[in-house]
Amino acid sequence: MPATTPTLSHQFAAEVLGTFILVLFGCGSVCAAVLTGAQLGVFQVAIVWGLGIALAIQLTGAISGAHLNPAVTLGFAVWGDFPRTKILPYIVAQFVGAMLGAVLLLVLFGDALTAFERAHEIIRGGMGSEASAMVLTEFYPNPGGKPLNEATMEMPMWRAMVIEVIGTAMLMLVILGITDPRNRGAVAAHAPWAIGLTVTALISLIAPLTMGAFNPARDLGPRIVAALAGWGAEVFRVNGIGWLTVYVVSPILGAQLGGLIYQKILAPAYHPKS
Repeated sequence: MPATTPTLSHQFAAEVLGTFILVLFGCGSVCAAVLTGAQLGVFQVAIVWGLGIALAIQLTGAISGAHLNPAVTLGFAVWGDFPRTKILPYIVAQFVGAMLGAVLLLVLFGDALTAFERAHEIIRGGMGSEASAMVLTEFYPNPGGKPLNEATMEMPMWRAMVIEVIGTAMLMLVILGITDPRNRGAVAAHAPWAIGLTVTALISLIAPLTMGAFNPARDLGPRIVAALAGWGAEVFRVNGIGWLTVYVVSPILGAQLGGLIYQKILAPAYHPKS
C-alpha cells in the first residue's frame, strides 16, 4: 500500500504523546533525584532527559516531525517550511502533553513528595515551597531541593534569560542541521539520539544555573499543574516575571537565534549554489 500523509489529528496526537513522554522521563528524573535520591549528580538526571527525548522523537518523528516544543515549532515556521496553519494546533498539543505528564508524575510520586515536604517542613504554596515545586517546574538559580533564600548564589533575570537563549539556540541549531537531508555528515536514523545527547549535554551544563528549560511547554504546562496542585501563585511569584521572560520568551528567542545562525552559516554550506 502506498504511504499516506498523516492527518492533522494524527499529528496532534503524536505531539501530545511525544511531549508527554518528554515530561514523564525528564521531570520524572528530577522527581526521582530530589524526592528519593535515586540519581546522583546532574548528569544522571540529564541522561534520562536525553533518552526520553530520543525515544519520543523516534516514536513520533515520522508522524508529526516531533517538535515537542513551541519554540521549535515557531523556529521551523520561521526558518523552515512548517505551515503557519499548524502552529496553534501543535503548541496546544505540546501543552496538553506536558500537563498530562506532570499530572501522572504527581500521582506516581505523591507519597514521596508528601514525605519530602514533611521532612523539610515545607508548606506547599507557602514561602520556600519552590524547594518541592522544582520537581515539576523551574526556577533560577536552581533550588536544588531548597528554598531559594538558602541558595549559595544569586542570579539576575537578564543573566538567566541569556542562559536560556543560548541553550535553546544551540538546540535549534542542532535540530535544523542534523535533520537537513543535504547535510552529508548527518544520518537520519541517528537524529533522535543526536538531539537527545545534545539535550543531555545542555542540561549537564545549564541545569545547575536555570534548570535548563529550552521549552515553554515543558515549563509552563507543569507550572500550571503545580499551581492547581497546591502550590498556587507561589510558582509564579518566586522569580517575579521570570516565569514568563526566562522560561517562555527566552526559549522562543533562542530558537529564532539558532535558526538565524543555521540559515546564515550552515545552510549555505549544506546547499552551495552551483
